[in-house]
Amino acid sequence: MSARPAIGIAIGDPCGIGPEIALKAALSPEVRAACRPVLVGDPAVIAAQAEAARIPVRLVEGDAGEEEVAVLPAGILPPGHFRFGAADAETGRAALGSAAAAIRAALEGRLHAVVAAPQNQAAIAAAGIAFDGYPGFLAQQTGLPPEDVFLMLCFDATRIVHLTLHVPVRRALELITGERVLRALRAADAALRRMGVARPRLAVGGINPHAGEGGLFGTEDREILAPAIAAARAEGLDASGPFGADTLFHRKGYDAFLVMFHDQGHIAAKMVAAHRTAGVAIGSPVLFSSVAHGTGHDIAGRGQGNPAAMIEAVLRLAGPR
Repeated sequence: MSARPAIGIAIGDPCGIGPEIALKAALSPEVRAACRPVLVGDPAVIAAQAEAARIPVRLVEGDAGEEEVAVLPAGILPPGHFRFGAADAETGRAALGSAAAAIRAALEGRLHAVVAAPQNQAAIAAAGIAFDGYPGFLAQQTGLPPEDVFLMLCFDATRIVHLTLHVPVRRALELITGERVLRALRAADAALRRMGVARPRLAVGGINPHAGEGGLFGTEDREILAPAIAAARAEGLDASGPFGADTLFHRKGYDAFLVMFHDQGHIAAKMVAAHRTAGVAIGSPVLFSSVAHGTGHDIAGRGQGNPAAMIEAVLRLAGPR
């Protein structure tokens, strides 16, 4: 068996650019040198997208040769339903069907990790499926509480773990507990080790301005964060802080930063790397990533999909380069 890990690439919304960029990533020489890519989705859709984008490829189920791309069939659309730019209940079900199949294959040990192409929120809603993003979906598929799966945004050499995500600020404050901070640090350490970082160094951002400024701007940082960081260090994790969130990302030598709120991490990522950021869901048995851009329905079928973010996401999960 090849030493290269098998990475599942779920094709996402079948009628957007997801299948196209998934296929382009699977054919990338850099990706093929690092792993064995496996497209997960409707083979007929992938073939139609390849033809429209003028990508010559031979799709096979099972092991793929040098001139082939492996496909795991999933998220099959009804016959005759495929149409570029469509967004309805069937395409919504197909998108999540491909992601669910890839996650199952990873749980069974057939895939090392999973990368998912973009999904269409309107199509998923039309299918009547409750969905607040891939981290929550991953938690559901792996039998975990949604609060136990964390999002890590990755771009260039920067990784940002979010303690809270798509919740009101009032609820976010309720979720910031010492135990939850400790779980996030454990999840970050474990994920980074699986991604090839031998001894991860973690920096924790503060809750209040300047991490409370010694109690002048609130005591939560020293009462909640400091004990959690101490507990993590007692377990052998290399964690430091809390540091003021406004200067957190200027600190050198850290492999990941833990922030408390959605905007503390997302603003930095979208200002610095709007089109090359990948999201990695950590804390579950499955290492799972997705790209941070949309489905591109307006350019679907034209061969214009840019696979750069997808390629970067796959390479991150394939291990050290």
